[in-house]
Amino acid sequence: MDPTDLLPLLEQLDDNVDDLEGVLQPLLASTLLKNSNKLPVMDKAKLHVLITYTLESLIFSYLRLHGVDAKQHPVFRELTRVKQYFEKIKALETEPEERSMTLDKAAAGRFIKHGLAGNDKYDLERAEKQAKERARAEFKAAMLARKSMEASKAQSNNDSDDDDSEGGVDIATAAEPQIDTTHPGKTEKDSKKKSKGESKSENSKSKKERKTNKATLKEEKNERRLKKEDSRKARKAQ
Repeated sequence: MDPTDLLPLLEQLDDNVDDLEGVLQPLLASTLLKNSNKLPVMDKAKLHVLITYTLESLIFSYLRLHGVDAKQHPVFRELTRVKQYFEKIKALETEPEERSMTLDKAAAGRFIKHGLAGNDKYDLERAEKQAKERARAEFKAAMLARKSMEASKAQSNNDSDDDDSEGGVDIATAAEPQIDTTHPGKTEKDSKKKSKGESKSENSKSKKERKTNKATLKEEKNERRLKKEDSRKARKAQ
């Protein structure tokens, strides 16, 4: 750099030093202890940190002007440490974020459960409630299974009745003899046979009806027995 270009810079530096002396005059007129005692705690901390940072920055600049590697000097580590104090003061000045008031239901449930673990009355009520819920669930499952079985049985019985009725009609129509008008005695015999066949079919139908009635009675009996067993289980669980 041309030496003639340094003259304006030196003049600017001289002006800056004069301004700095005017600013620091209140601090230089008395000791640091007297000046810091009049300040609040936060301002006192800022004053001490700023003075320390200023002095170490001057030393750092002095070392660089004399060709010393200032980054390898201990003053550089001190500058880094002082910068950390700046961050701490800044964190204290900023207001903490307001946390939203939310309830952790799982944690609250664990606390309540742990707090009431030694309460015999609470343990008994909880056991009874769990037993009732299990019995109710088992009863519902048994009822659903029983209803599905009854529906399937009724469907199979209806299908078998339809098959029997269709087969009976076909047999009756196939076995129905042709009336011969030329032989009146023969027609009387045929009519008697026909009446006997009709009575037999009616008897078979009545037997089937009795069987179905017995089956329904048996199912109702089984259902009552299952209900009694469920009620006994519920009482035992309680």
